[in-house]
Amino acid sequence: MHVIVGLGNPGRRYEGTRHNVGFEVLAELARRHMQSGFRSKFGGEAVTGLIETTKVALLRPMEFMNKSGFAVQRAAQFYDVDPEHILVIHDELDLPPAKIKLKSGGGHGGNNGLRSIIDQLGSRDFLRIRVGIGKPAGGSEERSGADYVLSPFSSHQRNEMNDAIQNAADAAKAIVTLGMTVAMNNFNGVSPN
Repeated sequence: MHVIVGLGNPGRRYEGTRHNVGFEVLAELARRHMQSGFRSKFGGEAVTGLIETTKVALLRPMEFMNKSGFAVQRAAQFYDVDPEHILVIHDELDLPPAKIKLKSGGGHGGNNGLRSIIDQLGSRDFLRIRVGIGKPAGGSEERSGADYVLSPFSSHQRNEMNDAIQNAADAAKAIVTLGMTVAMNNFNGVSPN
């Protein structure tokens, strides 16, 4: 059993923003692999099913980014999964737009969703798919960074991100069916053509 978490913020106001890339990847995974839709559970929205022969739960925490860890901890406890079987998909300022990078463990890198998950699980050992959104032009002050992650993509960036979402969904499938090492070899650094 794996729990795959997509990070984002709930509500129409945040749809299509850089910070909600994790939600978009989960929507693509659900479209491809789930027989039913998301339902309210754990302080988020969840659906269970199979990716090939591997049982998975997809989870979108709905308590805002900085409280994502509460829903993740509840789901981990309910499904009795260790951090090593939790995959978190999130946006990443430190990667060029639309590039993806897979990682096992590590810190939060300033991402409040990851910080909350680390705090609630008491572990950094969960798996990650980082989807690059780049940094704001003209500096990286904290306020401009916050405004940037909550802003929508330009039309050109949106086309690239649609490809990145497909790549991230493919990578998530590889992680749960083939293992992290194989997935990292196949997907680390992948960018849209």
